[in-house]
Amino acid sequence: MTDTLLELKDYSITFRTPEGEVAAVSKMNLKIGRGERIAIVGESGSGKSQTFLGLMGLLAKNGRTSGQALLDGKDLLTLKPRELDHVRGKDMAMVFQDPMTALNPSLRISRQLTEQLEVHGGLSARAASAAALDMLKRVGIPDPTRRFNLYPHELSGGMRQRVVIAMALLTKPKLLIADEPTTALDVTIQAQILDLFNELTAEMNTALVMITHDLGVVAGLADRVAVMYAGRIVEEAPVEELFENPAHPYTAALHASIPRPDQDVDDLAVIPGRPPNLMHLPRGCAFSPRCAHVQDDCLDAPPPLEQLEPRRCAACFHPLSANQERSLVHG
Repeated sequence: MTDTLLELKDYSITFRTPEGEVAAVSKMNLKIGRGERIAIVGESGSGKSQTFLGLMGLLAKNGRTSGQALLDGKDLLTLKPRELDHVRGKDMAMVFQDPMTALNPSLRISRQLTEQLEVHGGLSARAASAAALDMLKRVGIPDPTRRFNLYPHELSGGMRQRVVIAMALLTKPKLLIADEPTTALDVTIQAQILDLFNELTAEMNTALVMITHDLGVVAGLADRVAVMYAGRIVEEAPVEELFENPAHPYTAALHASIPRPDQDVDDLAVIPGRPPNLMHLPRGCAFSPRCAHVQDDCLDAPPPLEQLEPRRCAACFHPLSANQERSLVHG
C-alpha cells in the first residue's frame, strides 16, 4: 500500500463491566489506503462497529482505547476532545444504520447541513446554503430546494439516509465510515444507496470503510475485505480472492451462508453454535468450538494473523486451500 491514510497498531478496546473487563477489540493491526474501499465483515458482537466508534471518540463511557490509530500520521487516541471534534467534522465522518441517530428531529434539514459547513468549512451562511443544496442534488434528493427546509420526520427512510450521506460528505472527508447503512432500507433503496457510496467516494478520493454483517453486499463495493470474529481480524484479502478462495473456515462459512436466488430456504447453510462470550473466550482459537476443521493445536493458543500471500493474511493454523473440500460446519 503506497499511500496509507489510516493505520491501526495494536489497537484495542476494552469495556469495564460489573463482571470484569471485556476486550471488544484485541491488538488489531490494519492499514487503509487513501481512496481505498474496504469492508469490515462479521457477526454481531465481533467488534467491527466498536473499532470505528473508538476512532470517532464515540464509545460508551466505560470504554477505553489503547494502541495507536494514525490518521495521516496523527494519533487519534491522543487528541484532546476539541482537537478530535475538528478532525471528526472535517477529515473523517460516519454514517449510521439509523439516520435519525445522526439527525436532530427538532431542526430543519437546511440548518443541520449548513451549520457543519459554517463551523468546519468556514463558509458564509449564503455559501453554505448553496453548497448544501448542491450536495442534496448529488445524493439524489428529488426537488432539493423544497425539501431543504423540511424536518427529518417529513422525509422517508431512504431520503433521510441520503441526507445523512450528504452531511457526511459536505466537508469532503478523507475517511468515510458507513456502519450498516442500508440494513433498515428495502432492497431497491439499498442498491441505490450502495451505488451512491461508490460514486461519491470515488469522485472525492475518499477512503470508504463499509461495516456489515452481510458478506453479500460487499462484492461490488469493496476493494478489500477484513473479516472479524470475537474482536480480532481472522482474514484479510482482496474481495475477489476472498470470495473465490476463503482461507479461514469462518470466512468460508459466511460465504456459504449467502442466499442464492435459486436456493430453497431449507438448504440455507448455517454456522452452528453462537459467537463466544468475550469474557470467557476459549484458550485457543475463538472459532474452534464451531469449526469443522478444528485440530488439537487449535485448542492451545489463539492463532496469529499471518501473511499467506502478498495481499492476503489469515489467523488460522490450518488455512483452507483452493482444492480442499470445505465441510463448513459440524454435521
